[in-house]
Amino acid sequence: MSEANTLEIRHLRTVFHTRKGDLAAVNDVSLTVPKGKIVGIVGESGCGKSMTAMSVMQLVRKPGEIESGQILFRGEDLLQKTPGEMQKIRGDRISMIFQEPMTSLNPVYTVGHQVEEALRIHEHLSKEELHRRAVEIFEAVGIPEAEERLKSYPHQLSGGLRQRVMIGMAMICKPDLLIADEPTTALDVTIEAQILALMKKLRDENGTSILLITHNMGVVAKMCDFVYVMYAGRVMEQAEVFELFRNVQHPYTAGLLQSIPRIDHVVDRLYTIPGVVPNLLHLPAGCGFCTRCRYAQDRCYEELPELREIAPGHFIRCFSTNQELSGKEESHA
Repeated sequence: MSEANTLEIRHLRTVFHTRKGDLAAVNDVSLTVPKGKIVGIVGESGCGKSMTAMSVMQLVRKPGEIESGQILFRGEDLLQKTPGEMQKIRGDRISMIFQEPMTSLNPVYTVGHQVEEALRIHEHLSKEELHRRAVEIFEAVGIPEAEERLKSYPHQLSGGLRQRVMIGMAMICKPDLLIADEPTTALDVTIEAQILALMKKLRDENGTSILLITHNMGVVAKMCDFVYVMYAGRVMEQAEVFELFRNVQHPYTAGLLQSIPRIDHVVDRLYTIPGVVPNLLHLPAGCGFCTRCRYAQDRCYEELPELREIAPGHFIRCFSTNQELSGKEESHA
């Protein structure tokens, strides 16, 4: 593993064992997060984005299991760590902003206690210093009346404030790697812009690497250096962000971009990708996207395409290079 990479996932496969069979939520996924860079994972709900993050954090619970692969964090395979070793890493060297803060915050403790707990576990600080750092991080993430809000319980805060508490908890130890799972879902556009700017500031000042999970292609374009597009548990396309938007090649990525409303092109009806994400227990024998793809050929239903490089650093999982997509989507770059 290169010293320039904070995280490197190699051929990760995370499976859920059900009565009806094994469901591969993450299927042979490889990705790299270079030091100090922001890497995006984008795709529809159910494509495996969040489960990839949960696998990195070692938070997959039964009947789920990480079946194979490697998760290298600064050269060390996290899958070889004991639960005790992972507990020391989580929240300190690797932090995660979860999508739903109400289920992530403990309802019987104040949010101040929970934020201070993250510091208490990993750093030896006095009570006064813990309190000061908690106030500072609340102010940094835009929580008004920070001193008073520390005394609040989760149910006393709005969804947006709870999300900002979660972001504060994730950032307070200045981690090497921050995993953000839809971090701005509950926030209005003004607060969203503030939080995204704060994440960039953390990256710039501390060299923190960020793995950003989102369905919002606008956030990807604004924030990310590299992008991985996932569908049905697999990576379908990956490239540097400018290359992806300038030269989109996979039909699924093209569909995601076409679904974005545009102020310079008014239409009666927004574009949607036809069909639905397939049941992961009953995937097609070939490409997982073949049943929704306008370019599908006979072999697409029978053979699984390999991830192949079509330009330096630009990979797609598709049998054909759809050159006609590039011109159609250039205006989105």
